[in-house]
Amino acid sequence: MPTRSAAVKDRQNPLATETDGLAPRRLAWRVLEAVAAGAFADNALERELAKTNLAPLDRGLATELAYGAIRQRLLLDAWIDAHGRLKASRQPPRLRWLLHVGLYQLLFSSRVPASAAVNTSVQLAKEAGFARLAPVVNGLLRAVARAHNPHQAPGAETHADAATPLNPWQGLALPDAAADSLALRHSLPPWLATQLLQWCRPEEAEAFGRSSNTPPALDLRINRRRSSRAEVLAAFGAAGLTARALDDQEWGLCLAGASGDLRGLPGFKEGHWCVQDRTAQAIAPLLAPQPGERVLDACAAPGGKSTQLAELMDDRGEIWAVDRSESRLKKVVANAERLGMASLQVLAADAADLLEIRPQWRGFFDRILVDAPCSGLGTLARHADARWRLQPDSIAELARQQQRLLERLAPLLRPAGRLVYATCTVHPQENSEVVIAFLAGHPSWRLIHQQQWWPAPQAGDGFYVAVLEPRHRDDQGQGLGPAA
Repeated sequence: MPTRSAAVKDRQNPLATETDGLAPRRLAWRVLEAVAAGAFADNALERELAKTNLAPLDRGLATELAYGAIRQRLLLDAWIDAHGRLKASRQPPRLRWLLHVGLYQLLFSSRVPASAAVNTSVQLAKEAGFARLAPVVNGLLRAVARAHNPHQAPGAETHADAATPLNPWQGLALPDAAADSLALRHSLPPWLATQLLQWCRPEEAEAFGRSSNTPPALDLRINRRRSSRAEVLAAFGAAGLTARALDDQEWGLCLAGASGDLRGLPGFKEGHWCVQDRTAQAIAPLLAPQPGERVLDACAAPGGKSTQLAELMDDRGEIWAVDRSESRLKKVVANAERLGMASLQVLAADAADLLEIRPQWRGFFDRILVDAPCSGLGTLARHADARWRLQPDSIAELARQQQRLLERLAPLLRPAGRLVYATCTVHPQENSEVVIAFLAGHPSWRLIHQQQWWPAPQAGDGFYVAVLEPRHRDDQGQGLGPAA
C-alpha cells in the first residue's frame, strides 16, 4: 500500500507511472471533487488525465468511474443513507465522493470484483489521511455488497451466481410514489422524473432513464467531398479499429472501442470525417440547402452542422456561422479548415441582435438554422453532470430565449426560404410549445414538419426539430409532407 510520503511524491510528479490499481480510482475521486466544487465533468476529467501517463485500460476505467459515479449520484447517496451512520449529505464531502467511487464499482462495474472495490477504497482513504475513517469505508461498502448481492460480497466472488447482473437498486428500499421511484432507480432529479411521467408513458420514462445512464456511442460523419464511407471503414479496419455503417444516416458510421485523442486516427488530419451524433446528422438536411444559396447557422459552435451544410452545398454558396462565444467559434474555423470548407464565414454576435448589427440581412438568407440553446435533456448520457446543474425554473427562461430567437431571426429569411428550429432536449416547453407560440403570433408562417427523437441506448441523442416556411413562399419549393 502506498505510504503518505509516496502519495505526496506522486502529486509532485504526476506523470509517474503507477501500476497498483489505485491510480485510476484516485483520478476519478479527484474528478468528483472538482465537479462538486463547480467544474464541468469533461473539463475536470481532461485536466486530470493530462497529468498522468495511465495505460489505456486504466484511462478507460478512470473515465468510467468518474462519469458513472457522477451520473449515479442520487442512487449512490441512497445506498449511503441506507447503510451509513450519517446520511450522505452529512458525510465529510471528500469521504462522500470516495464512497461514491467505491459504490459505483460494487453496483455497476462488471470487471471489478467486490473485494477490489472495497480494498482500493480503503487504501485510498488511508493514503488521503482518512485512516481513522477507513473502517467506516470498509464497513459501509461491505454492508452494501451484502445487501445488493450476497453472492458477490467480498470473499464470495467464486459463487455460481456471482456473474449474474442485478439492478443497481437491488436490495434497496424503493419509494412508493412512481416519480420518486423513477428518480431513484435512474438517478434523475426528482423534478425531472415527475415531469417525465406527465409527458410520456411509464415505459417511455423508464427508457429515458436507461438511456441517460448509458455511455453514448461514438458516431462520425463522413466528409463526402473528401472521402466515402467505404474508404473510411477500410482505413479503420486496416488500423485494427471496429466500425460499422449507420443504417439511418447515409454518411454516418459508428466507431467502437476508440478512446483517448481521436486526432491520431486514420483520416482525421486529412479531413475525411468529423465527430457528430447520428441524430444531429439528421437536422441540417431538413433545410434542403442548395449550392449557391445563402445560409445562416444562428447558434453555430462547435460547428458540426455548419460544416455539414457546407458539404450538402458542395461548398458553393455563403454560409454564416454565428455564435456569441468567440472562443468557441475558433473551433468552428478549425473544423472548417480541416474539412476543407471555404464557403463558411464566422461572426461573433448574439443571433437575436443580428438585424441591428447587420440591417442589410433583412430577407437576405435562403435558409436559416436555429439550433437553439436549450436544457440539453436529450444529451444527459453525454454530459454526466448536466442533470445536477439544471433547475426546473431554468426551463421557462430558456423557452423565453428560444422564443425571442425565433422572433428576431424570422425577418432575416427571404419570402421563399426555409427555417429549421432545433434543440437537443425532450422538454415540450422548449420544443413544440415554442413553435406553437411562434405560429400563433405569425399567421403568415406554417409548420411543414416536426419530429421528436428520444434518446436511446447506443442509438443517438434526443432532439426536436421543426421545419417552418412563410405561407406565401413559391409553391414550387420543396416540401417535407404534412406536419408529424
